[in-house]
Amino acid sequence: MRDSLILMNPSDLVCFLKKDPAEFTREDIIRFCEANRIEMVNFRYAAEDGKLKTLNFVISSKEHLDTILSDGERVDGSNLFSFIEAGSSDLYVIPRYRTAFVNPFAEVPTLELLCSFYDSDGKPLESSPEYVLRKADEEFTRRTGCTFKTLGELEYYVVSPRGDLYPGRDQKGYHSADPFVKFADLRDEAMRLIARAGGMIKYGHSEVGCFFAGDTYYEQHEIEFLPMPVEQAVEQVIIAKWILRMLGNRYGVEISFAPKITVGKAGSGMHFHMLAEKDGQNLMVEGGRLSPLARKMIAGILDVSDALTAFGNTIPTSYLRLVPHQEAPTRICWGDRNRSVVVRVPLGWIGAEGMTHDANPCETRHREERSSKQTFEYRVADGSADPYLTVAGLVVASLHGIGMPGALEAAEKLYVSGNIFRPEFKERLAELEHLPASCVESAGALAAKRAIFEKDGIFPAGMIDSRIAALKAFDDRGLNERIYGDNEAIRELVEQYIHVA
Repeated sequence: MRDSLILMNPSDLVCFLKKDPAEFTREDIIRFCEANRIEMVNFRYAAEDGKLKTLNFVISSKEHLDTILSDGERVDGSNLFSFIEAGSSDLYVIPRYRTAFVNPFAEVPTLELLCSFYDSDGKPLESSPEYVLRKADEEFTRRTGCTFKTLGELEYYVVSPRGDLYPGRDQKGYHSADPFVKFADLRDEAMRLIARAGGMIKYGHSEVGCFFAGDTYYEQHEIEFLPMPVEQAVEQVIIAKWILRMLGNRYGVEISFAPKITVGKAGSGMHFHMLAEKDGQNLMVEGGRLSPLARKMIAGILDVSDALTAFGNTIPTSYLRLVPHQEAPTRICWGDRNRSVVVRVPLGWIGAEGMTHDANPCETRHREERSSKQTFEYRVADGSADPYLTVAGLVVASLHGIGMPGALEAAEKLYVSGNIFRPEFKERLAELEHLPASCVESAGALAAKRAIFEKDGIFPAGMIDSRIAALKAFDDRGLNERIYGDNEAIRELVEQYIHVA
């Protein structure tokens, strides 16, 4: 099984080294570079704005390569993070070997590695987003004995000049096929390149958003990943965003992960599916239904869902997306197969046996027993999210729920069945609390519940202070009402954040 996974793996390094990326060593990286005549190495790291930064090296010798892989390099942290002062801003960036991949866009053979930040004492930088996630992950495993896994759904728009041949139907782009979708080839190429860079992809498809605005065409797509341990899950989202933007630049189109392109059209979320696993078994199902552990985790996420927006919905246009009747959450609740809730429980193949045989009567081989695929999905976050901090927040919230008195009762109370915006659910809707409607409200929610995130030293107090200040600075309370119907003001706001994170 292990050999077949390596043979079919699209990663150049995995195929060459015949190893799982988690086992890559410095010697492995050097051997690959020598054999494949790698001329350049790039250190990559996500800063406070969520975009990948780059430090380039031209490799002059084996000793030079060994040195940078062993020692990393210095960077100016004050230009990467607002909470680091210029007076003592030097940081180390140290490559994580398991993240290595060959740059598919470089003209010369180039190796890319994601890095971690370390302070002047050689300790992990407490406020670095990737270290916050690592701390949350380690605490979850320490307290539960389980592995927290997640997968991201990456939604984006392709923005291009208008083309009238085989036009798609307005807001009817879901799972469209050629020729009624124009940029499936860009998505397919992106998926292949993301897989070569180590991403584990579940599938890709066109999304609902499809419309013209004057001479501009907007087409929405989604790439969804497979469940992975949280650090790898976030890394593949960050690399995927970089690859999509690079491809967009080559195709002469813009790729936008912005939460809202215009009012009245589908927004783009960054949903995260979650599960807890032990000894290879998914613990989200018990006795043919959602397990008590899963329901406690959901209760914890709902309890802090207003504060979680501080990490997952970080710009004013985030709150143009979180409005009723747009398949986006507005009220704090959860449900099965419901796309207007904070946490959705999707179909999980529970009790759904015999479908393959029914579709293929000649198939006689019985499917091998596998661990359940059941997950639950956090639907609030969008493309402005810091994925490290958003997932770290979800891990912390899940732990909060596991230890929260009355968690199962709280989950039961916040469960909804059906479309909560239908008239017959008017009274039930009124009982549910609202998510924040602005960055300012999000900051207030985080301030009120910061102790939950700061517990066990996972989110440093200085980071929370910085996040609250940044959100308050938008001064966007009541923005939706102020610009409602003002198309020019909406257009200017969208343009301001079109290339967020």
